[in-house]
This record gives sequence, C-alpha cells and structure tokens, in this order.
Amino acid sequence: MKFRQTWTAIRALVIISCVLGIGYPAVVLGIGQAALPAQANGSLLEVDGKVVGSSLIGQSFTDADGAALPEWFQSRPSAAGAGYDAAASSGSNYGPENEDLITAIEDRRAAIEALDGTSDIPADALTASGSGLDPHISPEFALLQVPRVAEARGLSEQGVRDLVESMIQGRDLGYLGEPTVNVLRLNIALAEMDK
Repeated sequence: MKFRQTWTAIRALVIISCVLGIGYPAVVLGIGQAALPAQANGSLLEVDGKVVGSSLIGQSFTDADGAALPEWFQSRPSAAGAGYDAAASSGSNYGPENEDLITAIEDRRAAIEALDGTSDIPADALTASGSGLDPHISPEFALLQVPRVAEARGLSEQGVRDLVESMIQGRDLGYLGEPTVNVLRLNIALAEMDK
C-alpha cells in the first residue's frame, strides 16, 4: 500500500512539474513572442544595430566620476545600487524628515543649479522613484535642460525644445498618470539631430 501511494505521489509530481514548469512557461513565452515580441524581449533600443539600453530601465548619462555630461539630458536620480542597477531595484525608503534624504535632495538641487543655472527645479529631478529604475522624467525637467544641451551641442535652443516636445508621452489611456519623457529615447533622437 505504501509503495502505491509513493508511486502515485511521484507520478503526480512529475506531471505537475512538466505542466507547470515546462508547458505553461512555454505557452506564455510563445504568446508573448507572437503578440508583443519587442516587449517580450525587454523593449530593447538599438542604434546602428547595437543595443544601447531598454526603454523600461533608466540609465545614467555621466562620466566615469559620476559627473553629469552636459551634452545629454539627465535622468531622474536612482536609489538602485550604484545607480540604475536592476539587480538592486529599490527606493531609498527614507521618510520626508530623514536627514539623509534631505541632504541628498539639497545636494541634487545644488548640482542641478550649477549645471542648468536655475533654482526652479521639479520634484522628479530631486527624488528617486520607488524602483530606482524609472526611465522617464517630467516634461518640466526635460525642458529645464534644453538650454544647456543646446549650448553643449551647438544646436538651436528652439530645435532642441521642439524635439523634447515631440517626445512627450501623454497620460496612459488618456487619464492615468502624468505626461513623461523617456530619457534614453530622447537622447537617441538628440544624437540623430547631430548627424
């Protein structure tokens, strides 16, 4: 009797493992590849046949020392590892009265004031997102950076402003969330302007 129960349990384990561990993932993968192949493969963006990033994960546009490169639009701050580390995705989890958060915001404000010459800075430029991987910034933050980027690249300010405005993504379904600008897509389009 005991052997029969053990054999039944082993067969059930093998069948369930095959169905749920192999069959179901294979079906979901097939549907994803057929219906939405770009999204299923990570929404990767290519320039000249080379993958430069994903439209779903932010990245830094800084030099080796972490200083912002003036010729690129800058992303939202990241609290994920050393910055945009998908393996360490997280927010800072600091409360509004936390001294470390207040210091980080003051440091970010000073850096943006020095880089862009303005003190009217939107909140998303000073605070990290909940995941630390947000690839988007507000249109206000993107437009704030236009004069610096245009000057650094020797482009007309109006041309760069028009580019930013063309890259603004509206609210999802027309009413969810806020308008945003994907920084990587914007910087790719900016590089195309230079050619």
